[in-house]
Amino acid sequence: MKLPGTLAFLAFAAPVFGAMTPQEEIDVKVPAAMALLEKWENESPQKGERKLHLVYWTPKDRKPQPMFRKRLTSILEDIRDFYASEMKRLGFGPRTINLDYAPDGLLNIHLVEGRKDYSAYNVQSGGEIRTECLPTLRTAGLDPDKETLVIFCNMSNWDPENRKITQNSPYYAGGSPAGGNAWQVDSAILELGGLAKTEPKVHDGQYGHISIGRYNTIFIGGICHELGHALGLPHNRQRDDEGKAFGTALMGSGNRTYGEDRRNEGRGSFLTLAHGLKLASHPMFSGSVKQLDNRSNAKVEGLRVEPLGKSFRVHGKVTADPAPYAVIGYMDPAGGGDYNATTCTAVPDAEGNFTLDANGLVPGEGQEFRIVVCQVNGACSTYVGSNGRWEIPYRVGQDGNVDLSAFQAGTELAKLIGVVNSGNRAAASAELESLRSREVSATLIETAESLVGTLGGASAEDPSTADGGELPLTSAKATHAEVGWSSPRMNRVPDASALIISGGELHPRGIYAHAPASHRWSLGGKWKSLDGKVGIGDGSSQGSCDFVIVGDGKEIWRSGVMKAGSTKPFAVGLEGIKELELKVTDGGDGKSSDWGLWLDPVLRR
Repeated sequence: MKLPGTLAFLAFAAPVFGAMTPQEEIDVKVPAAMALLEKWENESPQKGERKLHLVYWTPKDRKPQPMFRKRLTSILEDIRDFYASEMKRLGFGPRTINLDYAPDGLLNIHLVEGRKDYSAYNVQSGGEIRTECLPTLRTAGLDPDKETLVIFCNMSNWDPENRKITQNSPYYAGGSPAGGNAWQVDSAILELGGLAKTEPKVHDGQYGHISIGRYNTIFIGGICHELGHALGLPHNRQRDDEGKAFGTALMGSGNRTYGEDRRNEGRGSFLTLAHGLKLASHPMFSGSVKQLDNRSNAKVEGLRVEPLGKSFRVHGKVTADPAPYAVIGYMDPAGGGDYNATTCTAVPDAEGNFTLDANGLVPGEGQEFRIVVCQVNGACSTYVGSNGRWEIPYRVGQDGNVDLSAFQAGTELAKLIGVVNSGNRAAASAELESLRSREVSATLIETAESLVGTLGGASAEDPSTADGGELPLTSAKATHAEVGWSSPRMNRVPDASALIISGGELHPRGIYAHAPASHRWSLGGKWKSLDGKVGIGDGSSQGSCDFVIVGDGKEIWRSGVMKAGSTKPFAVGLEGIKELELKVTDGGDGKSSDWGLWLDPVLRR
C-alpha cells in the first residue's frame, strides 16, 4: 500500500524516448548509462573478481546423477555465453557471470550430502537444503551470505524404460548484487546437447509429452532465469515492440524459450534493456566492488505524471550518492504477480532529471507503475513517496485510454492526508474548506470529508434505531470489528497513504478489512438491502481474499477468491435480518498482503 505523496511540479526539459524503436532506445541510452558507470568505476577503482559458486546437494539415500560435473559445466558455460552475447548486443560489452573452475578444467562444484533421505524433502525445502550446504561452503572459505550461489538439488526421478521424469525440488531464487541464491533441479537427461534435439520424446510430470529438446529448454532456461533472480532481476516480460524485435524476455517466460531457436522452433530468449541496465553494475558483471555494501539512498522528487491519452509520461528528478545511472519504470497490469509487467527506461541527465514513457499498455483495472533507481555501485531501490506508497495506480479502458484519476486524487489530497495523519483536526478542517473553495470533483470532496471524519467529531449511528432511507455502513455503529493486520479502520487504510483505492479507482468510503476480518452490526430487522463493492487495496499485488456476507448466521453472498487489481459489486436483500456480518478470509494462501476492502457499502430501506 504505497503511493507517491506530496508532489511538487517541476518544469524541465528531459530527454523523451517514447517514439524510438527498441534498437534506437538501446543506441541512445546505453552509451549514456555506460559513461556514468565507467566514470565512477575508474575513479579510485576497487577491482574484485566475483564468481558464481555452485553446489550439488543430494539426499542421503541418493548418489549424484551421472556425469553431473561435465553436464553442468557445459550448461553453465552456455548460460555464461548467453549473458555475454546479450549484454554485448545491448551495448554493454561482454559483461557476464564469472565461473569457478577446478584444475581439471571442469567447474568447481561443492558436493553436499543431505542429512535425511529423499522422502523427507520437497519443493518447500529450499531453506533447509541451503542450511545443510553452509558448512561445506564455509570450509571452502566462502561466506554464503556474500556470494551468488546456485544449488542443484538431486530431486528428479527418471524412468528410462518408460521415458518418464518427475521432480520434487525447490525451484526458485532471489538476491541482489551483494549476494543471492538459486535452487535448481538436476536430472540424468539435463544436458546441453539435448537442446537441439526434437527427438526422442519424454513424458514430464508437469509439462506432459514433450521432446528432449523442449525438456532441456525448460530446465536449462529455468537455470538461466532463476540465476537472473539471484543476480537481482525481478520478473518482467517483453513489450510488444521488443518481442517483435528480439523474442521472449528471459525474466518473463524466457525460461520456456531458451535455446528453442536451435531447433528452429522460435526466436529464443533475450535480455531486455531493463535487464541489461540492472546487470551492468552487478559486481560480477562490472568487476568493481567499490562501495558494494552501501545500500541505496536514492530520492525521487518533483514527480509529475503527464496523461497522453493511451499512454502517459512520468517526469521526476533523482538524487543519490553514489550517482544514479538508470531509472526503470515497471508497468504492471492486475493479476499474475509481476510476471506480466513490462518496462520503460531512462538515463538521468546531469541534474538528475528523467522522463519515463509508459506506453504499450493493456486494458484492465488496478494497474500500477513502479519506479526503480539504479546506482553505479549496484544498489537499486524502488521509489517510495512521502506517504509510503510505491506505485502510481492507473486503469486502462477497453478503448485503450488511461485513467490516472486515483493518482491525481493523491496529488490533490496530499496536504490534507498529511494533516490527517498528524491527527490535527483543526488543520484538516481548514484544508477541507480550502478544497471546497477550489474547482475539484465531488468525489474528491466526499473523500476529503470522509478522511476528516476519521479524526472524530461525529458519533456513529446505531442502525437498529437510525432514521432515513439509507445509511453508509462506514457511519454505522459496529458491535464487533477485528482485522488480520493493524487495527480496524473506516474510510482509510492504516498506512500513510490513507486513501481507499482498489482496481485503480478512488472510493470516498470503505471498510479496511485485512484478512482474516470480521465486522458485525445489529440491524434490528429494519433494513431491506445492502450494496457496494469489494476489492483488494492497490499496492497489494500478491493479495487474495474471499469476501462473505452473513445474515443472522447464514451466508447470503460470497465473492469467491479475488485477486488484486479488480473489484466486484454486490447487492443483497436484508429483509428481517437482525445481525449483519461482513467477513473476509485469506483466499486459501495465507494472509500476506490481503488488504481486503468493503467499498462504499450502503444500507437501504
